[in-house]
Amino acid sequence: MSGPQGQKMWGGRFERPPDASFYEFERSWPFDRRLLPQELALDRAWARAIAAAGILTKEEARQIVAALDAIESRAQSDPAWLDRSEAEDVHHFAEAALIEKLGALGSKLHTGRSRNEMVATEFRMYAREASREIRSAVGQLMRAIANQARANLGIPMPGTTHMQHAQPLLLSHWLLAHGEAFARDTARLASAAASADVCPLGSGALAGCAFSLDRPALARDLGFSRVTSNSLDAVSDRDFALELLFVLATLAMHLSRLAEDMILFAAPEFGFVELPDEYSTGSSLMPQKKNPDAWELIRGKTGRAYGSLVSLLTTSKGLPSSYHRDLQEDKEALFVAHDQALAATRTAAAALAATRFRESRLREAAQDPALVATEVADYLVSQGVPFRDAHEIVGKVLRAADQEGKSIRDMPEARLREFSPAFGPGLATVLTLESALARRSVPGGTAPGAVRAALEDFSARLAQLEKEL
Repeated sequence: MSGPQGQKMWGGRFERPPDASFYEFERSWPFDRRLLPQELALDRAWARAIAAAGILTKEEARQIVAALDAIESRAQSDPAWLDRSEAEDVHHFAEAALIEKLGALGSKLHTGRSRNEMVATEFRMYAREASREIRSAVGQLMRAIANQARANLGIPMPGTTHMQHAQPLLLSHWLLAHGEAFARDTARLASAAASADVCPLGSGALAGCAFSLDRPALARDLGFSRVTSNSLDAVSDRDFALELLFVLATLAMHLSRLAEDMILFAAPEFGFVELPDEYSTGSSLMPQKKNPDAWELIRGKTGRAYGSLVSLLTTSKGLPSSYHRDLQEDKEALFVAHDQALAATRTAAAALAATRFRESRLREAAQDPALVATEVADYLVSQGVPFRDAHEIVGKVLRAADQEGKSIRDMPEARLREFSPAFGPGLATVLTLESALARRSVPGGTAPGAVRAALEDFSARLAQLEKEL
């Protein structure tokens, strides 16, 4: 290594430089360079803090802050500068660039601090910002869900359990079911951001800073609401990253479940949706194909978020107290999960917004007589038949209808009365799709009025989320 990047942050104890292959093995600059904005923000705050503590003069702090601003400007305008760097890590890069600009004055900035606390602080800053970014993307997906639910109010569809027809639903009810899962994700993302909102800076390597720092002021300068309570815990705590990874893994799972529904609904056997050209692909062999690749990729990438969570849990489980270099493995895990979750969420929002639901096919499928079997049992209950008896009676009726090649709607009253004298003329009204939907009018149910109320509530919560963002 030559030039300023060859100046190590820890070399005085050593007679020989690191083995070249080991240096490449232990370098984190290729991935932790993502934290350069956080590094430079921290450096500026530290310069102001140690100036207030009397370690730097006000003029020295001003020069350092100005030089850091210049480094940030160059980094933004000259990405090749970062690519050429042989720095060990983001801290090494920033300090070497500062020394290159200011000479000995640049060497003063690291007074009283350790990379252990710096990386813990910067990683929290990143996690806090990443949580907000993902939360905003989930809000966009929720907006697409709300818009589709409003545009398709009143359209019925078959609801399923075990992938078998169960009871009729409104399409908007199905959409809002996914919306509720994503709403929970936004709450967990807010919680993850709050967990990261604690400033470790001032903890030193593990025992605290030896200089008289105003840690609360330093935390406020970096946008934190509070400081850590124990320096030893502060440098090794990665719970905030694990919390965010859990949230991202859960979000990925919810995205995958939505994707699975959309993939099934696009299949000819369902035919419930028309895939948008912009988010589909064709076959290199079969010209008729329109494949749901956007949704399949969302479903397929879920494992990356799971892997990141398990990776950091495994890294963390056997570490003794204090900081250990194993924790260098924390950043790539979160970076990967963040990037995949952000891209998948944005893609899902755009693909869903562009999707057209096929009303005629949905209505046709919702007319399946099997979907009103529970209504028949409820009808018998209303006639005084105990539910368990009613359940068995309806099962026998359906079996007979299958054997006779009929729908339960086509069976005459006289035939039905062979199974139970409780059957009467009112059954015909019960067997309609409209009646089956209307009866589920409890809050959270699929009746049209209940769904409209749920949509208004969902929209109000979404508006509040968008206001917070």
